Amino acid sequence: MPDDPRSDSLRPDPQDSVRVLDPRSLRALAHPLRIRILGALREYGPATASRLADRLGESSGATSYHLRQLAAYGFTEEDTGRGTARERWWKAVHRGTQVSDVDQFLRHPDPEVRGALGLLLHEVATIHARELDTWLATAFEWTEEWRGASELSDFSLRLTPELARELNERLRVLVESYRDRATEDERAERFRVHLHSFPRAGD
Repeated sequence: MPDDPRSDSLRPDPQDSVRVLDPRSLRALAHPLRIRILGALREYGPATASRLADRLGESSGATSYHLRQLAAYGFTEEDTGRGTARERWWKAVHRGTQVSDVDQFLRHPDPEVRGALGLLLHEVATIHARELDTWLATAFEWTEEWRGASELSDFSLRLTPELARELNERLRVLVESYRDRATEDERAERFRVHLHSFPRAGD
């Protein structure tokens, strides 16, 4: 069974806000390890470079360097309420990251910006696939109640761009409405919801 999410050492502590990426911050974030570091801080809470290195299977030198780079662009900051002079703790500044206008970056004149967007999106997709694989491989470790509460479905619809945007927005609002409903329930666990929606060409 995964670690208790209510443990003080694991409780996420970012501000309740979402960082909207611009070309500069997109280029800064578009590195596989930085994306994984930021995701770990958001999900598991503040950590040192060494703790992150152990969790992610990296060297502490690498995590330390990328934590400083993330801090330089406002994604992370030192958690001054923890640690000692010899042990620096870091936390995420925002709850999430958003690319508000993907088309703006796809059409950007700078190929580095377009490449950064591609790297970010593919890394997120890789993380989602890895998380799903982990769930399928470890489902037997969970209770029947939790196995019954999981979902693995796909749907094919015929929509206009306007209806697709409406559907996505309504799904996001619905998911957000559940964010704080079980904070005091001792049975609550971290629960991941992936959303992928995209058009497909016909035959």
